[in-house]
Amino acid sequence: MTGTHAVGILATGSYTPERVLTNADLEKMVETTDEWIVSRTGIRERRISAPEQASSDLAYEAAKKALAKAKIAPEDLDMIIVATVTPDYSFPSTACLLQSRLGAAKAAALDVSAACTGFLYGITTAAQFIANGMYRYVLVVGVETLSKIINYEDRNTCVLFGDGAGAAVIGRVKEGYGFKAFDLGADGSGGELLLQPAGGSRKPATQETIDQKLHFVQMSGSEVFKFAVRVMNSATEKVLDKAGLPKEEIDLLVPHQANYRIIDAAVKRFGLSDDKVVINLDRYGNMSSASIPVALDEAFEEGRIKEGDNIILVGFGGGLTWGATLLKWSTEQA
Repeated sequence: MTGTHAVGILATGSYTPERVLTNADLEKMVETTDEWIVSRTGIRERRISAPEQASSDLAYEAAKKALAKAKIAPEDLDMIIVATVTPDYSFPSTACLLQSRLGAAKAAALDVSAACTGFLYGITTAAQFIANGMYRYVLVVGVETLSKIINYEDRNTCVLFGDGAGAAVIGRVKEGYGFKAFDLGADGSGGELLLQPAGGSRKPATQETIDQKLHFVQMSGSEVFKFAVRVMNSATEKVLDKAGLPKEEIDLLVPHQANYRIIDAAVKRFGLSDDKVVINLDRYGNMSSASIPVALDEAFEEGRIKEGDNIILVGFGGGLTWGATLLKWSTEQA
């Protein structure tokens, strides 16, 4: 990590809605089977937000937990970054809504839209502000309520996605620890492979766009799959190379939770054992920008992360986007 200060993750927090939507439930809603879903994705169930729950509500719950674990008051935050493609509104930003609810009066606030890679874009951005000394504490939240924009008549997408929020407090850590390398990328030529066609300035809401179900997620699954396998590997290799770390020294890989087969391909490429990979997609499905921070928080709570561990976070998403970071774990503030 270049800059004046070493930067790392001081604490994490997560929240998932109470309602569970199982594969058996989906069998009653659309033409699919539990066996078909599990064999192709590894997903068995996912969480669904209540009708009255918006993304800022989930973000608030995850943020509270992260701040409490970091022993940092909301008023001490310098910035809030919320990564989401399902904001409460087009504007104001979900980050501003969260800032108000937390009472983080001095914090700047903005949203990041990088789909499933959003959390990685967020922590990379936060780290620069802290490394150069401009800010001390930044809260980054990945949150999605994808169930609000899923067509439950489309079996290719409705089986994949779920709702949740994961948060991280980013701050200074002792020298030699924290973020060691970042890699972010995008290929906008693949933008139409995964998108919400209507609701923006290209196709504002009309009766026609609603009738055509253009406000729901559309995805070219096979193309996204091929892209994901390729960039998961290349982004991981890049941060290892930048940090000068051999793959044998990876202690934990926290990948985006989209599809078990994508993760398995990366695991085999890097020769990792099961205990070095975090997988929770069987319980949550693909929560987009929330997937990585929720998985990271669960791994920490389960005692799978210890001081000095070399951890890689890697993801990919709509845009198309991808990203990875390597950090030497320490929650001890500098």
